[in-house]
Amino acid sequence: MIYATTPLTSAIREAVALTWGFTGDGERLHGGEESAAYRLDGHVIRVGPAGRDPAEPEWCHAIARHAADTLPEALAPLPTPDGTTVITVEGRPVSCWPYLDGAWPDSEVPAQRLAGARLLARLHRSLAGCRPGPRPVPALQEPGLYGDPSHDAAELDDPLLDCWLADFHARHPLRHPLHGDFYAGNTLARDGTIVAVLDWDECFVGAPETELAAAALEWGDDLAGPSKEFVDAYHEAGGTASRLDEESLAQLVRHKLRREYAYFFKAARSGVEHDQDDLDYHHARVELFHRLRP
Repeated sequence: MIYATTPLTSAIREAVALTWGFTGDGERLHGGEESAAYRLDGHVIRVGPAGRDPAEPEWCHAIARHAADTLPEALAPLPTPDGTTVITVEGRPVSCWPYLDGAWPDSEVPAQRLAGARLLARLHRSLAGCRPGPRPVPALQEPGLYGDPSHDAAELDDPLLDCWLADFHARHPLRHPLHGDFYAGNTLARDGTIVAVLDWDECFVGAPETELAAAALEWGDDLAGPSKEFVDAYHEAGGTASRLDEESLAQLVRHKLRREYAYFFKAARSGVEHDQDDLDYHHARVELFHRLRP
């Protein structure tokens, strides 16, 4: 996986010091495909991609702040003096977050996989009453979600999947904010307990079943298919998503895989050079898209 190499420039450090009062050189933290994170003076400075409209992260941060009101694991950004959460420096959105010590949980360990499912259920309950306005820019998972053709993934065109998605959402009207990228790498664990959920950049409003299916893939065997154990634990913990039959789970996972396909080529067009491991993983995910077809 290729992570962002955006530096914490002197201009960003100066702006952070003026806005939040934190100083230092910053230590690059692991992860981040689009945004780079630095530990600075006991906090985390996230530097987003150049040209991103600050209205987009502001919208996502409002979701995080809502979740943090009732979910201890939800980390919320620190406000600026004027009450916003984003400053723009050198054309990039910059935000400041609490630092929490921990490591990525291991989704291959059953106890940690189940803990991830229970956390997702509580996260969905915490967001069920949140009513944000329209997202300024569609999130990665939104194109094609309601049955419209996925023009940026034409090679995986599947009219039957499109029709199924349109029908599914007509029959499942519940909508509320979702994290949008709930996988082990966007959480932190300490002593076997998940203590934080991070990186809210892909938040969007949608049916919770879509996120449950995507997370069941990410916390399961991500080259073999979604974890039924994850799904069961989520429901036992009282998540907002309705029960999914085998076909529904597979089709919602296939939507996620098609969006990954689109993102892979978007990254390539932006100059990302994928190594052989990236290519092998991409091909395996495409194969899974076809294999899961009902």
